[in-house]
Amino acid sequence: MTLTLHDVVAVLGPADKTLVAEIIATGATQAELAEAFAWANNDEALVGEGRHLPTGRVAALVDLLRSDEEEPD
Repeated sequence: MTLTLHDVVAVLGPADKTLVAEIIATGATQAELAEAFAWANNDEALVGEGRHLPTGRVAALVDLLRSDEEEPD
């Protein structure tokens, strides 16, 4: 099922409209977004648990989330 604005906000909280549109355009699911959010915010812990690095849409979402963090306000 394709993400909606509500789905994205449920995972990320308030977010920039451009970021939300880019996330929705990936075709990811809410579960994939939640996984990407976890990787973007705590990758060392996930690697420490022995999880494999994200691939596919999850990896693309991680890149989007991290690039949004790097942009100045």
